[in-house]
Amino acid sequence: MISLPSLARAIDGLNRGIGQATAWLALFMVLVQFLVVVLRYVFGLGFIWMQESIVYMHGLLFMVGAGYTLLQDGHVRVDVFYRDASRRRQALVNLAGSVLFLIPFCTLILWVSIDYVGNAWRVLEGSKETSGIQGVFLLKSVILVFGALVLLQGVSVIARSLLTLTGRDGDAPRPGEGEAG
Repeated sequence: MISLPSLARAIDGLNRGIGQATAWLALFMVLVQFLVVVLRYVFGLGFIWMQESIVYMHGLLFMVGAGYTLLQDGHVRVDVFYRDASRRRQALVNLAGSVLFLIPFCTLILWVSIDYVGNAWRVLEGSKETSGIQGVFLLKSVILVFGALVLLQGVSVIARSLLTLTGRDGDAPRPGEGEAG
């Protein structure tokens, strides 16, 4: 049986790797947007697939990077009380928030989106534009990836919180642990 620290480290490592790889999309997206503008206004050329690719990259960046953002504790939180709380109180808040809100939310997202994504795959849904990207079904699949990665990171948050609450927080990996740079 896998230990809580090992489980948390494995999930954190997965989301860290995916998040760091996905972060490169931001740079690529800016470069493509710059190219679209230059082509349009300097050369009078427009490519729908290039414009749509920006939407795809934007969606991927935020949806696939959401688990990494949770790992880095970067999601919005009203932390008037949280930031000054003891580590144990923070663990309790994280545990309750994950069990009562995050896990049910991700489960709902996965449950509701299965048919939605399945229907897109059945018809291989594509762009409404003839020269657009004919992979809308792939973009919609990212909803499932989002739900799974955030759910997994929620499990890691729960594991770390339990380790802290049971006095084994020395075993609990910190969110940024092992990260280069």
